[in-house]
Amino acid sequence: MKRISVDIGGTFTDCFFVWDDTYVEAKALTTHHNLALGFNEALDLACKRAGLDRGTVLSKVDSVRYATTLGTNALIERKGPKVAAIVTHGFEDTIPLSRGRGYGEGLDYSMQQNLPAAERPEPIVPRHLIRSVKERINSAGRIVAHLDPGDVRAVVRELVDAGAEAIVVSLVNATENPVHELAIQEIILEEFPAHELGAIPVLLGHQVSGRKGEYVRATSTIIDGFLHEIMFHALSQLSNNLRDSGYDKPMLVIHNSGGMAQMNSTDALQTIHSGPIAGVGAAEHLSTETGLGHVISTDMGGTSFDIGLVPEGGVKHYDFLPTIDRWLVSVPMVHLDTLGAGGGSIATYDRIHHSIRIGPESAGSNPGPACYDRGGLRPTVTDADLLLGYLDPDNYANGYITLNPKRSRFAIEETLCDPLDRDVLDVARAIKDGVDEQMAIGIGKELRVRGYLPEDFTMLAYGGNGPLHACGIARHAGIRRVLAPPFSSVFSACGAGNMKQLHFHERGVHVTMYNATTRALYDRYDEFNAVVEELEAQGREDLVRQGFAPEDVRYRLELDMRYGNQLLTQAVALEDINRMSGVGDVLAMIKIFGDVYSHRFGASSAAPEAGIRCNTIRVASYVDGDVVDFEPLEAGGERTVPAEGSRRDVHFIGHEPPVSTPVYDQDALTHEHVIPGPAIVTTENTTYLVEPGWRLEPTRQGAVWFLRD
Repeated sequence: MKRISVDIGGTFTDCFFVWDDTYVEAKALTTHHNLALGFNEALDLACKRAGLDRGTVLSKVDSVRYATTLGTNALIERKGPKVAAIVTHGFEDTIPLSRGRGYGEGLDYSMQQNLPAAERPEPIVPRHLIRSVKERINSAGRIVAHLDPGDVRAVVRELVDAGAEAIVVSLVNATENPVHELAIQEIILEEFPAHELGAIPVLLGHQVSGRKGEYVRATSTIIDGFLHEIMFHALSQLSNNLRDSGYDKPMLVIHNSGGMAQMNSTDALQTIHSGPIAGVGAAEHLSTETGLGHVISTDMGGTSFDIGLVPEGGVKHYDFLPTIDRWLVSVPMVHLDTLGAGGGSIATYDRIHHSIRIGPESAGSNPGPACYDRGGLRPTVTDADLLLGYLDPDNYANGYITLNPKRSRFAIEETLCDPLDRDVLDVARAIKDGVDEQMAIGIGKELRVRGYLPEDFTMLAYGGNGPLHACGIARHAGIRRVLAPPFSSVFSACGAGNMKQLHFHERGVHVTMYNATTRALYDRYDEFNAVVEELEAQGREDLVRQGFAPEDVRYRLELDMRYGNQLLTQAVALEDINRMSGVGDVLAMIKIFGDVYSHRFGASSAAPEAGIRCNTIRVASYVDGDVVDFEPLEAGGERTVPAEGSRRDVHFIGHEPPVSTPVYDQDALTHEHVIPGPAIVTTENTTYLVEPGWRLEPTRQGAVWFLRD
């Protein structure tokens, strides 16, 4: 296996390079003006460590995979084209009204309880760029009112004259019959041909989402349209860079569904959060291959802290109606909770609570934390870590960046010390302890709302800052076992290397599995099977187009089910059932749903007497491939304490005077050693901080256990 996997984050570009049995990790600063430059720098470093040159590598690798948060950042910063929308006459206000809940979506729980004080998000499509056409298709897919081509042409010209740079078409019941959306697309292409200047991207709602629900389908398509241009140009730039360097295969893009596809089979919406989700995929693979059990994955990078849940057995949690930024969308996405808490998160003074607020604003990679000495003037978590003695200013990121402690001290003193009336080290401790507590609260909330206890989980700490804050987070969360996994600083990039080519296709349906009134089971098997076959055909077509043989494609049937008229629906994966052929199959599906529901909400919560309904049929189509092998993670056995490299004074939370702390290098992380805390281990890509009361036990492949004494 020869493979390059890249995770382009807000601060660093991570590269994981596989060359037969050699695994290499490398990092470089993200170059936002041209992502290819940061990629080339990271890849050149990886090639140098492997003793190869970039041209040879790119001419022989079997694939290059990209995971990126570019779309996430563009959406947050509202950097995109002017998007217009065409809807069915009478539904012009569906998008602005946002189901009446748009004030609260995307806000934290406390703000959702106080909606009158919430600010409505700035609309991506303003009201004056929404136009309607006279047409109507009913819920059964029959045409009630035919489309008038003249009406469509007039509306399109109005939108173009108003400055529209992309057009979204989302008509009522288009998932049942897309004929009118397709006709509008044809008319727009006639007016503005794709081969001429002035061509306008056109996105159709039924192609972006096959789920019922006019608002979520429209919102999904709008975000897709908003991100389309920036993602197209950025990924094309990366693709052209690869081609210029001798790589002649299609570039693969990681999806937030936990799979990947070629660029020509990727929507911009599918790339949101793809980097952190690749890390959850790596956690799933590690847990399954090593028998790690329940895992909570935590990715602390320079910009954010991402939490993923992987219970024993490698079953991922999905969101099928996730909120992206402030918008509810309809796209299958591996569940992820993201906090604005990373090494570059900016610490500010909270006047109301007379305390320190950390994030969500980040210094990013340009200018970066104040200690980077690149113009940053505001204090960050990294500045606090440096002043507390955790980081070596001359050996940070393998000497790639020289840190300036004077800048960190100046930034904290100027902005925080005076209003808080505390000295600079006191404030630095508060920043470090505050961000650890903030991340621990996020972990506890994520576990408890799903019925789990933190003490039953192993915490995976990865990302550039994960091993540095692991002990502090675990202390606040009540977790006793922390694992910095193999290749922890580029673990999300490693996960991208394990992804399957996968596509989800879904259809909103009204299937009553059990009718509580008539006490009858569902018996329209042919209708159900016809929908499944159609979705499998779409997935098979996607994968065959990417060069796979039809017989290599595998399928997994999933249903969104609920009891009676409950608002909550539960996704159910049917690993061994993909068709209905009789009552036995219906009962088997009902049993699986009941088991999943009871496991999540308690045995007494199931209510089959209210009836059982299926709202969505979904098919995952995928092709298996080679994966990175993880070695066993056993800890214990005869170990010795390695020889110290040096010592320095370090300030720990709960220990007022500084502690003289041994500092080790990469050579200390071998499976023969144990490192009692307090201690610091500095490696090429990250720093391991062992707080008092903890010990470090490395494993053979570079994974490291943090264990409480």
